[in-house]
Amino acid sequence: MVRYLAYGTSIAMALVSLWLALRTGTAGWTLAALVFAALSVLGTFDILQPKATLRRLYPLTAHFRYGLESFRPEIRQYFIEDDQDEVPFSRQQRALVYQRAKNVSDVVPFGSELPMYGSNYEWINHSLVPAHAESHDFRIPVGEERAQPYAASVFNISAMSFGSLSANAVRALNLGAKRGGFYHDTGEGAIARYHREHGGDLVWEIGSGYFGCRDAQGRFDAEKFAAQAVDPQVRMIELKLSQGAKPGHGGMLPGAKVTPEIAETRGIPVGQDCESPAAHSTFSTPVGLLEFVDHLRVLSGGKPTGFKLAIGHPWEWFGIAKAMLETGILPDFIVVDGAEGGTGAAPSEFINHVGLPLQEALMLVHNTLVGVGLRERVRVAAAGKITSGFDIARALAMGADFCNAGRGFMFALGCIQSRTCHTDHCPTGVATQDPARWRLLDVPDKADRVFHFHRNTLRALRDMIGAAGLEHPMQLGPEHILRRVSPTEVRSLAALYRFLEPGELLAGVPEHAVFRTFWPQARADSFAAPPRAAAMHAVKRKG
Repeated sequence: MVRYLAYGTSIAMALVSLWLALRTGTAGWTLAALVFAALSVLGTFDILQPKATLRRLYPLTAHFRYGLESFRPEIRQYFIEDDQDEVPFSRQQRALVYQRAKNVSDVVPFGSELPMYGSNYEWINHSLVPAHAESHDFRIPVGEERAQPYAASVFNISAMSFGSLSANAVRALNLGAKRGGFYHDTGEGAIARYHREHGGDLVWEIGSGYFGCRDAQGRFDAEKFAAQAVDPQVRMIELKLSQGAKPGHGGMLPGAKVTPEIAETRGIPVGQDCESPAAHSTFSTPVGLLEFVDHLRVLSGGKPTGFKLAIGHPWEWFGIAKAMLETGILPDFIVVDGAEGGTGAAPSEFINHVGLPLQEALMLVHNTLVGVGLRERVRVAAAGKITSGFDIARALAMGADFCNAGRGFMFALGCIQSRTCHTDHCPTGVATQDPARWRLLDVPDKADRVFHFHRNTLRALRDMIGAAGLEHPMQLGPEHILRRVSPTEVRSLAALYRFLEPGELLAGVPEHAVFRTFWPQARADSFAAPPRAAAMHAVKRKG
């Protein structure tokens, strides 16, 4: 009966302490009697409660296990994990962001700690004739054919909504973006008053809930959209189809969390449950998607308009590409969100096992646009665990024009990767609506860090591509990045991946497994699975 030892000892000590307190009248024994009595009551409750068998079998001592388990992430992060363990970001990755955000030295002494002979080690080859660009402020023109084109930085703040982030976090991000001249994506939670205070460039993301531009039934409201979209601070419009953290998953904001402030921002009733559907109600086909994109562009006064998606079924993306060819309607940009995305809390299955990781997704989108001869007219952005100049360089070498980062900029704000974003107990005031927490986040200081992180990362990118003999990131190609595939084999990304030739899909189906299987049957008028895929799962129903 060792498992009852703590419980029995508490009862015995409560009785002894009570006897001594009555006998001596000292405060110390009285306090001890109260403490041991409380432990005895807790142990008795553990035995009598029916829900937790562990507590019934191990009264009192089970709570020590729960306590140790609650501190496990912190113990692992501070004392156990290796500097290169990415869970999800390694200590080395976080330290780099902190150093650059604080504008202190980020040099590494005594050589690399990375396993250079291990599989998946990557690097960029240098040149014997280095180049040097005077400025690190690399710009990518978006929507050059539109009435209000935009010159985007090669590195920007990814979509994170007010409501997920605190008011002061939004303020600091936007002020940092204003100082650095890069854009701040609002996330699907609409444009909050905090986005507007400092005047930093905004990309307004429109999700399936149409927050900020919806009617009482949750449908898209063109007049409300136009009223906000014409604001000069809004530089581009982004239609969100899915996100890397939880592609294909909607959400419900409980009424208890719909405060007057959230209700004002999103255009929803105070205190009522608010649904974000998994799919859009305004369109249901690839052609319908592009028509809606064009409608948003017209309503905004000709601002660059595109969409964000995490790649899932390849035939759905192929259907969108075919719809571009059939209708002639093109998005000005496409943001490819990798499954690595994590700024949105989601069920474990979605975080771990749904959607394509960034590199495969980016390659598919880039190859398709090249293959249909439209790549030069559509910009492609990449988002997914991007924190360093090399991360940006690799994404651009694989087909992106510019990059977005969410968690990287959260680290710049002071995030310590406590992974409590969904509990409202963020220890740094970044991802919480608790005013006792977020009001302690100093906006001017954190805006400086956002600005410095962006600037120092792009300076590092400039210096690195200069070492490769390049003057602009747009000169990067898959031949510049090399990857070790075994201890004795190295391949460039150009050799590892199949890159389509311009217009190749217009001439026929290339020798590429995904295109060969799904491109011929993809449809511009439907997202439905092609007959071959439908037949494969229909077999199970027949059996």
